[in-house]
Amino acid sequence: MPLLTLVTFLPMLGALLILVLPKEKVNWQRTAAVVFSGLSFLVSLQILRVFDPATSALQLAEKSSWIPSFGINYHLGVDGLSLPLLVLTTLLSLLSIIASFNIELRVKEYFFWFLVLETGMLGVFVALDFFLFYIFWEVMLVPMYFLIGIWGGPQKEYAAIKFFLYTLFGSIFMLIAILALYFRADPHTFDIPQLISQGAQFGGRFQTVVFLLLFVAFAIKVPIFPFHTWLPLAHVEAPTAVSVILAGVLLKLGTYGMMRVSFPMFPSAALWFAIPLLILAFINIVYGALVAMAQTDMKKMVAYSSINHMGYALLGMAAFTVTGFNGAILQMVNHGIITGSLFLLVGVIYDRAHTRDLGAFGGLGAKLPVYTGIMVLASMASLGLPGLAGFISEFLCFLGAFSANPEAVVFGNTPAFKLFTALSVIGILVTAAFFLRMIEKVFLGPFNAKWESLKDMSPRELAAVVPLTALTIWIGVWPQWLLSLMNSTVEQMVAFIRQ
Repeated sequence: MPLLTLVTFLPMLGALLILVLPKEKVNWQRTAAVVFSGLSFLVSLQILRVFDPATSALQLAEKSSWIPSFGINYHLGVDGLSLPLLVLTTLLSLLSIIASFNIELRVKEYFFWFLVLETGMLGVFVALDFFLFYIFWEVMLVPMYFLIGIWGGPQKEYAAIKFFLYTLFGSIFMLIAILALYFRADPHTFDIPQLISQGAQFGGRFQTVVFLLLFVAFAIKVPIFPFHTWLPLAHVEAPTAVSVILAGVLLKLGTYGMMRVSFPMFPSAALWFAIPLLILAFINIVYGALVAMAQTDMKKMVAYSSINHMGYALLGMAAFTVTGFNGAILQMVNHGIITGSLFLLVGVIYDRAHTRDLGAFGGLGAKLPVYTGIMVLASMASLGLPGLAGFISEFLCFLGAFSANPEAVVFGNTPAFKLFTALSVIGILVTAAFFLRMIEKVFLGPFNAKWESLKDMSPRELAAVVPLTALTIWIGVWPQWLLSLMNSTVEQMVAFIRQ
């Protein structure tokens, strides 16, 4: 059974079904979206069940000729890098659709675009042909543009256009890189594993130029400073469920692209750029945390914290060690789970109070005990409290980076990785400060009587958030089950890059 084709295109099948449903049958449309996204999630669990973590080889591969005259194939596969992100995408998509049941405007179009977006995201994680990879990469652009531009906040059009232009700008660089690789490869091919195997044939200057072209495309998605300015606006203006997908999945496409394509295909260029990547990671961590600290809007605060948290993943990636890579992939998954929870929870209070201003609340802990408990737990996970998911991935990223590349020296005799890793701890302190400030302002202190009529979380809202809360605790207590999925692939990847 072609499991990867099923998991990828079931949401698209649901989108096409929604198109033919009567416009007034809103509940049918919601049910169809849940069913097809749910089926895709179940197929991803089946893929997880049959996956063999003991091997680093690509598994469940599907390959057939598509456009033979140009060497283009329909080629799919998963390994320890892509599988955790694949399951994360199907889970977050399903929960986001459940959280979207309060959408009343143009419901049919909303769920159609949401399912098309899910197919695009899943396709990127399983595509092993660069032409196919690029198609899926571009497929995501249009649904996200409409989801922000139609169902977003007051500045939705500006936010959607800015997102579209930034991503399109990066896609142009990617297209140039893909064409350069195709014509340099002998024989000409778009097959990613074949291009990686030919990497030694690519000259140093060619490697550097194409690595930089792809870096721009992937850095915009992460986003890495200074390509980050589209993110806070898009997050703030997007509807809650779209913010979850934006933070939980779309940001991971950039770091995934680097680890899937750029690092193994251009190993010498990747190692040469290790120090610049380290410095950019440090900037993301500290700058993201400091700007988040300055926010009074809860959603914007969480958005800037995403820049900070993706900086930890970049720090682990820049190390080019097994520990660092494991930490980076785990951080991608954990950030998706934790920040997805935070955006859903911010949406819960915004739906009731119609404000996200930290200063507008106070004393909600006594009025909304369930909401308070879940929000505090998600905040503690995000600031890296031991025993919760965020701690172990950040710890591995720091551990991998601190022990990396000892021969690189800056500022006298201080190794670069030790120096910038130590300085990056500032980000953890600032993150703790702004989350604790948020908890103090919103949940503690005297109760603001203005919110006397607020009600605690509904069953539908709990259904969307509780699975993520459970995963946050489970991964925090027992991360080995997830690390064991990745480790063989990571060991092979690091050995290949450093050979």
